[in-house]
Amino acid sequence: MDTVRALLDKAGTTYAEQAGITLADKPAPLYRLLVLSTLLSTRIKADIAVEAAKELKRYGTPKKMLDASWQDRVDALGRAHYVRYDESTATALGDGAQLLLDEHGGDLRKIRGGDVRAELRKFPRMGPVGADIFCREAQAVWPELRPYLDKKTLDGAKKIGLPAEPDRLAGLTAKKDLPRLAAALVRVSLDRKLADAVRTA
Repeated sequence: MDTVRALLDKAGTTYAEQAGITLADKPAPLYRLLVLSTLLSTRIKADIAVEAAKELKRYGTPKKMLDASWQDRVDALGRAHYVRYDESTATALGDGAQLLLDEHGGDLRKIRGGDVRAELRKFPRMGPVGADIFCREAQAVWPELRPYLDKKTLDGAKKIGLPAEPDRLAGLTAKKDLPRLAAALVRVSLDRKLADAVRTA
């Protein structure tokens, strides 16, 4: 379908890819996705949150995040201009790393098979929005989540004339491209000019 091709061409980079995360069903990349999802949950521009995730790459495991001082985390967020929420987010990242180590031995794969969204929401700053972000991206490596097309993605679909039912929408692309489709639809839901460009492509 032309609209889907145009959508993926113009906006089909996942947020994980944008943040330099090579997603795999392994503890470290899944943890980095959790950090990214936490950063994206706040009322701050997505590009700033992605840059902050890149700055925090050096603390890419829960143990490394805890070994970093609170000030180290604040400074990393500051370098990405993630400034309004830097102190509270630095605290949340430390608390989240501790929770992951205590409850799951540092391995997010242990939440698979259960209520993934409910488990994610136990982490600091991970409300419904953050859980949706994580699941949209993680469906690349956790196929049981597919198709994960939440309200934000369906809003984007409506804007460009695509079906707003998850199963119909998912049927318009290959399963492997669902995370790209979801990310692209979120972007068009937030950017009218991008939505117009996709519609007219």
